[in-house]
Amino acid sequence: MANLGPIVSLLPAATEMIVALGAWERLAGVTHECDYPDAVRRLPRVTSSALDSTVSAAAVDAAVREAAAESRPLFTLDEATIRALQPTVIVTQGLCEVCAVSDAEVRRLAASLPSPARVVSLGARTFDAVLDSMLELAAVLGRDGATGEAYLGLQVRIRRVHETLKAARAPRPRVVVLEWTDPVFAAGHWVPDMVRRAGGIDVLGAPGEHSRARSVDEVRAAAPDLLLIAPCGYSLPRAVVEARELLARPAWEWARGLRLTAIDGNALTSRPGPRVVDGVEVMARLFHPDLFTPIAPGRGTVVSLV
Repeated sequence: MANLGPIVSLLPAATEMIVALGAWERLAGVTHECDYPDAVRRLPRVTSSALDSTVSAAAVDAAVREAAAESRPLFTLDEATIRALQPTVIVTQGLCEVCAVSDAEVRRLAASLPSPARVVSLGARTFDAVLDSMLELAAVLGRDGATGEAYLGLQVRIRRVHETLKAARAPRPRVVVLEWTDPVFAAGHWVPDMVRRAGGIDVLGAPGEHSRARSVDEVRAAAPDLLLIAPCGYSLPRAVVEARELLARPAWEWARGLRLTAIDGNALTSRPGPRVVDGVEVMARLFHPDLFTPIAPGRGTVVSLV
């Protein structure tokens, strides 16, 4: 039987799932990164970050590596606030310690509460598994009835993209998705699945595998038709800046004739939640602009180098 008390979400994607499942009224606390939908901004924040996201991509990477070398956490739990909220369920993840507080730390805190909270740890690595996470979470929250509408609605939208591409017999561009630009990381996990569903071929990433650092030579050897810049946690304006800075480097001169695109990685590719479907739709519009309606402002764009 589901525990119907307060929920603390330690993952922006989980926050979005909880809202999509109609359990909004039970959300008691969220992370410092939770920003969608807008209403969650009013909830107590129960995490903080040691990273300064305003510095350069290279500086962020250096800070992450330094923290890892010194075994320092990147994220901190506000234990006092969590205890005051008295959650019965805490939702976290065990996939990436650069993305959220550690699973072990969450379980330690949950077990120490006067009434121990149930910990739900999401760890999807593929696109289908991301959507299936909604089913898992719904069962815990007692929202099985709401799951059908939310889950099937996402499936209908994916199918609509597929049918449009199939009807047009659209050729598939060779795509490289970069989730970081300094150093360069090719996106993995669910992103290659997103590229395929959007009508492209990811020539560097593999579904379910970790994102990997890649050399310029490796990217060039993959012979992409299109570069998609989707820095983890960055908005579209920041992604556009990163895209231009990347191709301004002499080592990337060869890529200046490719189609350069950017996406709101923070909303559409970094978060393994319902909006990965939005990400597929935006990618499809970037890959096949003649087949779909224009992209809504702030979501994705073709990048000019001037």
